[in-house]
Amino acid sequence: MSNRQIKSDVILIGAGIMSATLGTLLKELAPDWKITVFEKLEKAGEESSHELNNAGTGHAALCELNYTSEKKDGSIDIKKAINVNEQFQVSRQFWSYLVNNKLINNPQDFIMPLPHMSLVQGKENVEFLKKRHETMIKNPLFEGMEFSNDPETLKKWIPLIMDSRPAGEDIAATKIDTGTDVNFGALTRMLIDHLKAKDVDVNYNHSVESLKQASDGSWEVRVHDLDGCKMEYHSAKFVFLGAGGGSLELLQKSGIPEGKHIGGFPISGLFLQCNNPEVAEQHHAKVYGKAKVGAPPMSVPHLDTRYIDNKKSLLFGPFAGFSPKFLKTGSNMDLFASVKPHNITTLLAAGVKEMGLTKYLIQQLMLSKEQRMEELREFIPNAKSDDWDITVAGQRVQVIKDTEAGGKGTLQFGTEVVSASDGSIAALLGASPGASTAVHVMLEVINKCFPQHIKEWEAKIKEMIPSYGLSLAENPELLKEINATTDEALRLK
Repeated sequence: MSNRQIKSDVILIGAGIMSATLGTLLKELAPDWKITVFEKLEKAGEESSHELNNAGTGHAALCELNYTSEKKDGSIDIKKAINVNEQFQVSRQFWSYLVNNKLINNPQDFIMPLPHMSLVQGKENVEFLKKRHETMIKNPLFEGMEFSNDPETLKKWIPLIMDSRPAGEDIAATKIDTGTDVNFGALTRMLIDHLKAKDVDVNYNHSVESLKQASDGSWEVRVHDLDGCKMEYHSAKFVFLGAGGGSLELLQKSGIPEGKHIGGFPISGLFLQCNNPEVAEQHHAKVYGKAKVGAPPMSVPHLDTRYIDNKKSLLFGPFAGFSPKFLKTGSNMDLFASVKPHNITTLLAAGVKEMGLTKYLIQQLMLSKEQRMEELREFIPNAKSDDWDITVAGQRVQVIKDTEAGGKGTLQFGTEVVSASDGSIAALLGASPGASTAVHVMLEVINKCFPQHIKEWEAKIKEMIPSYGLSLAENPELLKEINATTDEALRLK
């Protein structure tokens, strides 16, 4: 590497919600640190964080049935739902701190109150939903959740879905009014603007070509300035790889042992977007159904009211697809380039294990628009093709790794942090609940990578996140207080 290195304390690669959140946290904890951001595209939040590339569900486990499972004895396990909800509560607290301290303005530009609902059909599923509801309302996190299988009540909750349904159908729903719709693209752009105002150097059209660790433990990063057509040389004590699907390639380039035996499986998505405002007006909720047998958890069908650019819209999906690209703007060679000698057996094992998923993705790819409309009609019986357009959603790269529970080549659904043992570099991989739990995940990065600072930072972290280190499910009074203050700050009432 050249001697003309530009030094930073922290380099963030990728200007999505994760880097924006980590940068904002670090600027509050260590205001004097020099932070530099590199983004390959022309703007912030254009890939997975973009409002049309994710579902915008403030994932709080209020409606997602894949976070609760039925055990052999018939009881419902809600541990994962509690965990995800606690993590979203951390995001709400941090966003409230930013609004209250005028670090970002107009919370309605990125978060709106919206009921979250689960909807099931069929006798067995109705039974499951009822038991799930009975289990969840015992926990203070899910207080206020209602269950109904009464058609008249359901007509009030979801008129568009109940219109023209056959009488006597087994159908039930739960509804909770504390859900939200989050525009993660808008939030990312707000946070990046805030960082720029705090003298963070944000570089667009800059592609990271290579990174290697120097003998003093710092990282030397070679960056291609795509506008100026020149190479730049940077170094930092800490590097964060928050480049969405691009993080895996950078992790492999870093050469750290923790990045070995890890692969990625790209899944793309499509939504049906309603183009008829009269239809969109008849629905006001995020309604999640049950995934079809053999479908991955990220393919749970849902009918979502969305607020994009402060306008109400309606989306249904996602329909899964396959593309070898790791980013929407990536290359068709991404998947092949990610295959290395150290992860090939892991990837081959996953290929054998996941034949069902492969078959499911091929079926999804083959669907015509009319077949997709048929799936929508399970939610809206009288949906008309002319009222809906197909929108391409973001690329997700699911992590494949060897685990104790799943053995070699296990496909992971979720968000994963991989960090070096010396804490000098960390990468974020995976998908949902991702953006919703960004603050929790970035605090995890801070804990892992800056253990020497945690003691001095703890008071500030608690100021930003009053529940830090505590379980809200076990502290109902604190939960009540935090709900009231975050509702007020984020104008959710």
